[in-house]
Amino acid sequence: MSTNLFLTALATYVACLIALSIFVSRGNKNGEDFLLAGRGLPIFLTIGTTVATMVGTGSSMGAVGFGYANGWAGMLYGIGGAIGILLLGLCFAPVRKFEFMTMSEELSCYVGASRWVKNIVAILIFVASIGWLGAHILGGGLYLAWIAGIDLQLAKIIIAVSFAIYVIIGGYSAVVWTDTLQAIILFVGFILMAVLAVDAAGGWQALMAAQPASNVGFLAIDAIGGLHAVSLMLVVAVGVLATPSFRQRIYSAQSIRSVRQSFYISGTLYVFFSCVPAIIGMGAYALNPELDNRNFAFPFLAAEVLPLAVGVLIAGLSATMSSASSDAIAGVSILMRDIYSMVTGKMPPRHRVIQQSRLALLSIIAVALGFALLSNDIIGYITTMISTVMAGLFVCGLLGRFWPRFNPAGAIASLVAASVASLVVVNIYQDYWGNPVIPAVLSSLLAGVVVTLITPASKLTAEQALQLLSEERHRMEGGRE
Repeated sequence: MSTNLFLTALATYVACLIALSIFVSRGNKNGEDFLLAGRGLPIFLTIGTTVATMVGTGSSMGAVGFGYANGWAGMLYGIGGAIGILLLGLCFAPVRKFEFMTMSEELSCYVGASRWVKNIVAILIFVASIGWLGAHILGGGLYLAWIAGIDLQLAKIIIAVSFAIYVIIGGYSAVVWTDTLQAIILFVGFILMAVLAVDAAGGWQALMAAQPASNVGFLAIDAIGGLHAVSLMLVVAVGVLATPSFRQRIYSAQSIRSVRQSFYISGTLYVFFSCVPAIIGMGAYALNPELDNRNFAFPFLAAEVLPLAVGVLIAGLSATMSSASSDAIAGVSILMRDIYSMVTGKMPPRHRVIQQSRLALLSIIAVALGFALLSNDIIGYITTMISTVMAGLFVCGLLGRFWPRFNPAGAIASLVAASVASLVVVNIYQDYWGNPVIPAVLSSLLAGVVVTLITPASKLTAEQALQLLSEERHRMEGGRE
C-alpha cells in the first residue's frame, strides 16, 4: 500500500475534523463553554461522544488483539465496558444537579470539601488522563505504522499531532461533535470489518475451525481462566466508573434524565457490540496465526479486507481520535480547575481561561506522547494504569456517593491502599490474578471503611461543602448563577 496515498487520505480526514471543530466552536465565550460545552449537551451528542469513546482504542486495538490471542475472550472488554457505563448512569447521573466541573471537585465534596483530598485526587486524575491519552496515541500509532509502513515512533507523533489540532481549536464542543460523527463511522466500520473477516476466513465454520479449541468455548474461559476473565471485565468496568472523561459527560449534559438515558442506550449498544472485536480478532488469526504482536491484529485485518478509504476512515483513526480527544479535554479541565488553584492559590482569570486551556492541551498531549513512545502493549498498559491509579478513585466515588460518614482520612486511605495493593500484585502475584484490580479494589474498600470509622467525621456538611466549591468554581466560570 502506498505510504504517500495513505498519509494524504489521513490528512484529508483530519482536515475535515478541523473544519467541523472551527464551525462548532464559534460559541465558545468562556471557560465553561470551552471545557464543558456550556453544560447543555443534548442526549444525541452525549450518546455519540460516549459510544465513540467506548468503541475506541481499547476495542480497536486491545480487544481485537485479545480476541486474536484468546478467541471469544475478546468479548470481555466490551462486557466490562457495558457494565461500567450502565452502573455509571444508575449510580452517578444524579450528581449532574450539583454542577461539578471535575471529578476531584466531586470527590472532595463527599468529604467536606477537603483540600487534601481535592488536591491528591486532582493529581491522580491528571495522571490517569495522561495515561489514557498515551494509550490512545499508542493504539493509533500501531495502526498507522502497520498500514502505512512507517516507523512506529513517527506514527505515534503523527497521531498525536492530528487530533491535537482540532481539540485545541474547538475544546469540548469540538470533541462531542467530532465524536458523534466518528461514532457512526466506527459502528458501521467495525460491523463491516467483522462481516468481511468471516468471509475472508472462508465462512463461519471455517473461522471457528481455525481457532484453538479452548478459544471457542464460553468467553474462552478455558483459555484464560475464570479469575483472569473476571479481573479483565472488572478492570474495564472500574476504568469507566473512574475515568474523568466519562464523568465529564455527566457534568456537561442537559439534565440528569438525558445523561442517564444516554448511558443506558450506550451500554446496551455496547453489550451487543462486544462480540464484534472478538470476531475481528479471530478473523485475523484465521488469516495469519503467526503475528509477532497481537496488537497488530486489527491493522493487519484492515489492510487485508478493507478498501483504503474505508480503512482510513474507520479502522483505527476514528477509534483513536474519538477516545484521545475526550481524555485530552478531561485532563485540561483538571489542570485548569484544580491543579492551577493548588499551585497558585487562586483560580485562573476568567478572560484568559480559553487561551490558557489551549496551551495546557498542547502540554498534556506532549507529555502523553512521551509516555506512549515508551510502550508497545495496550492491554497491559491500560490494566496496570487503571489498577494502580484508578481503583482508589472508584472506591472513593462509591463510598462518598452512598455513605455519608465517609471522611477525608478514609478517602486518602482508600487511595493509598489501592495503589500499594496494585503495585504488590504487579510485582509478585500478577500471574495468579491476571491484573491487580480485584486486590486493589478490596484493599481500598477495607482501608476506607476502617479508617473512616476510627477518625472524626467531616467538619462541613454536604450542603456547606457544595456551597464552598460552587463559590470557588464560579470565579472561573464568569459568575454564572
